[in-house]
Amino acid sequence: MACEETGFGKPEDKKLKNLFATEYTYESIKDLRTVGVIREDKEKRILEIAEPMGVVAALIPSTNPTSTAMFKALIAVKARNAIVASPHPRSVRSTLEAIRIVKEAAEREGAPAGLISCIESVTSQGTDELMHHRITDVILATGSTQMVKSAYSAGKPAYGVGPGNVPAFIERTANVRKAVADILSGKTFDNGTLCSTESALICDAPVMDPVMAECKIRGGYFVTGDDKVKLENLMFDKRGALNPEMVGKPATFIAHSAGIDVPQDTKVLIAMCTSVGREEPLSREKLSPVLSFFVDDGWLAGCHRCIELLEFGGIGHTMVIHSNDQDIVMKFALEKPAFRILVNTQAALGAVGYTTGLEPSLTLGPGTMGGSIVSDNVSARHLINIKRLAYETRPYLPEFSDTATTFPQEEKKSDVTKETDWIKQIEERLLQRAGNPPMREHTQKPLPGKSDHERGFGTGITEQQISKIIEEFARQYR
Repeated sequence: MACEETGFGKPEDKKLKNLFATEYTYESIKDLRTVGVIREDKEKRILEIAEPMGVVAALIPSTNPTSTAMFKALIAVKARNAIVASPHPRSVRSTLEAIRIVKEAAEREGAPAGLISCIESVTSQGTDELMHHRITDVILATGSTQMVKSAYSAGKPAYGVGPGNVPAFIERTANVRKAVADILSGKTFDNGTLCSTESALICDAPVMDPVMAECKIRGGYFVTGDDKVKLENLMFDKRGALNPEMVGKPATFIAHSAGIDVPQDTKVLIAMCTSVGREEPLSREKLSPVLSFFVDDGWLAGCHRCIELLEFGGIGHTMVIHSNDQDIVMKFALEKPAFRILVNTQAALGAVGYTTGLEPSLTLGPGTMGGSIVSDNVSARHLINIKRLAYETRPYLPEFSDTATTFPQEEKKSDVTKETDWIKQIEERLLQRAGNPPMREHTQKPLPGKSDHERGFGTGITEQQISKIIEEFARQYR
């Protein structure tokens, strides 16, 4: 549906992104504590308690209209937030359907109606109202630079992304065959619509010939001379703006649109470039199977080229190095202005956490370098507030140095009436206060002939027992 509606990408790759956004995300967050006491530091005598942020306004891009929608719904609900998705005008049906699937699954398992919602009649005014609305608490902005800037200016806390323009450096000690395979497979994955897709290949001069040969074997077509000018004019206007009609299209479609004859089995259009900047339009992010190709002699020259590319349009985002020299790899890690530096893997899927151990995410923060408050792969842990219960460790007044309050975990559990530990008691109270309906499999019907005071709450506990626990807790810790 997403491919049909937007014209972007490949159906089989959209399916993989949907599976990644749901199954991989679930596995990464299922054990994350987001309710009640989530951490304790006995040495510093501090307890950390999770609080939801509230209502999440989720802006969804047309390049990933279903996977990003499902991903954001999962991480928002895991953190006990409500979410309202705002689709891109070009992909409304796809995003609505993705949200419907997640919403119905959640509500079948006991989620409150309306916890997961989506704007159905999409306008720029509607999205703007969502971001500025008084009950919106935080914005998750994934999409164009203009849209992210609008989110930042809404007066709400916002997590935003940035453009990729990802450089991939093949250093002379690399496994050339694997490096080229990784770069071209990343470039063709969903026809280059991920912001983490390789945008430029920087080749160490001594391995230029085998790299170019391997590119041709794997479906790369080198564009030169007048054909390169045709490609530049098609991909970008005079202002340097990317042609949206070429985003996520196959290489053969782009070549035909530019008036370039290429073999039918062409997978990537590769343009030889000598500089980075406005004078070399194809050194920008392209979001399609079009790859710029640079040749530099030595890791230091390659290092400088990668920095140029990142500063021209991908600052803070992602880069990848293919090398078996660990000293060089570490130099890249220390010196590059990117917060995801990948080694010997595909950038497109490595940055999001599919081929690496990074946190699975479809919202990649570029850090303050890229104008964002976050440099992480955004997930559920970024959507909770944390309050801290801090006990005295260094009394200000010496006369009270021996009156320190007992830290809860230091208590002896000698009283047989304390069947539930104190953290569990707090969590039960939080769940009651939240007012969430019970999970479907735990729903209990009132027992015949039982009064409200005798009715079970949860498993084998009555309202009278709950009151007794709360009274004991209040008496002990007030």
